[in-house]
Amino acid sequence: MGKKLESITEDLSDFIAAQKIFFVGTAAADGRVNVSPKGTDSFRVISPNKVVWLNLTGSGNETAAHLLLDPRMTIMFCAFEGKPMILRLYGQAKIFHKRDLEYRDFIGLFPPNTGSRQVIEMEVDLVQTSCGFAVPFMDFREERETLNTWSSKQGVDGIEAYWEKKNTRSIDGFETRIF
Repeated sequence: MGKKLESITEDLSDFIAAQKIFFVGTAAADGRVNVSPKGTDSFRVISPNKVVWLNLTGSGNETAAHLLLDPRMTIMFCAFEGKPMILRLYGQAKIFHKRDLEYRDFIGLFPPNTGSRQVIEMEVDLVQTSCGFAVPFMDFREERETLNTWSSKQGVDGIEAYWEKKNTRSIDGFETRIF
């Protein structure tokens, strides 16, 4: 059954590396709670208590807005094949934009992507596993290339214009400070 740990073990790091999807949860004190699915090769375990992930351009920018107001974040992985397990990472996160030195330090950990929007670093203060007995088996078929293809067609200028139109405020009106 479930366990609480102070850090990410080597076995859990291997489990994370094998996953094709993870979920990010954030919230401000007021407004909506946001849970976002994330895919592609966009997550790295840096140390037993530090992870980073690449946030790609999307239709909203809720995570950025929430982290500016409250740095709490939960990341969840589910085993959809093999031994059942749910893994949650709890901690405090920082968001780095292209203008930040930290962004430049971390961006090289990920494959190049025109839609790269932010890098998010989380200091993990609690790791929790639970059974995952009710999580269904699902087969991974392939990555969707839709976002990457769209981003490449937009080019850097087109992506920044999209950010200006769609990513400067959350659905609750909170600033994202993308620019």
